[in-house]
Amino acid sequence: MKNLLKIFLIGGLGGALVVGLYETALKTDPKVNTIIKEVPIIQRTSYNSIEESDFVTAAESTVHAVVHVKTEIESEVYATPFDYFFGDPNANSKPRIQMGSGSGVIISTDGYIVTNNHVINKAQSIKVSLNDDREYDAQIIGTDPTTDIALLKIQEEGLQYLTLSNSDEVRLGQWVLAIGNPFNLTSTVTAGIVSAKGRDINIISDRSAIESFIQTDAAVNPGNSGGALVNTKGELIGINTAISTHTGSFEGYSFAVPSNIVRKVVEDLLEFGKVQRAFIGVSISDLSPGLIEQENLEINEGVYIGGTTTDGAASEAGLQKGDVITAIDNIDIKKSSQLQEMIG
Repeated sequence: MKNLLKIFLIGGLGGALVVGLYETALKTDPKVNTIIKEVPIIQRTSYNSIEESDFVTAAESTVHAVVHVKTEIESEVYATPFDYFFGDPNANSKPRIQMGSGSGVIISTDGYIVTNNHVINKAQSIKVSLNDDREYDAQIIGTDPTTDIALLKIQEEGLQYLTLSNSDEVRLGQWVLAIGNPFNLTSTVTAGIVSAKGRDINIISDRSAIESFIQTDAAVNPGNSGGALVNTKGELIGINTAISTHTGSFEGYSFAVPSNIVRKVVEDLLEFGKVQRAFIGVSISDLSPGLIEQENLEINEGVYIGGTTTDGAASEAGLQKGDVITAIDNIDIKKSSQLQEMIG
């Protein structure tokens, strides 16, 4: 019993001594006290939940405004030697019906729909299916091969639609969603970022083509054409049109017609029945190191004027061969595709 009392007594004295020394250290060493006070309280927030919320809101507010466009196209069937030998010499006179599919975006409550021209080109019939499986016959209001945009109309009211945003304000690196019907997988949503702006990929064969695509890495595949590219607010910033591919499927980059071009095309089709194009009367080229050196230019960004047409707008305004266009309406112009987009 005496030994136990000694152990407890020694333990108590030791504990008191340690506490005393600790309190003394805190009082006499201001550095220790300062360090303890300066340690911040870390509040954890879920980055994923913030981004997910943005994507969910954008997806849920846009998916009902993106439609499935289905077409029927008649194509000629050419006779083969087998047709002649086995009793069908008139094979050439029998048209074959080809089924096509793409996407479209409702832009008004009364049923106006934007899609790609190549989705509905040469179609004998066009049907549009909504996200709730309602189906309608669609009428072509007008097309513009130079931008690959077409405007359709269905007879319905009270439809959910997308608002066109100002595509000039789109920024590199911002999040975007692509909504469409790839491989007939209806109402598919994919996410990515804006990889580039003003991209010219030479896919529109028309001489007056305007190619100034928004490039993204959101997955887009056959069937997405004519679908929506939206920002995280659910605003339409482009119409998905093309992909960069060697296989026919998505390989990393997709391209969308900017919403400002879409707006111009739609307004002209509704007012005039065709697109009114602006031409300033210049031959242009992008600045390159060789051109800069050859012309002894003191600028390395802009669009070089190689010549002007007589009585054209550029000539009347005083522009001439050798000038470099660097901006339009306070918007920087760095390459020809941007210039064509702004003028167009």
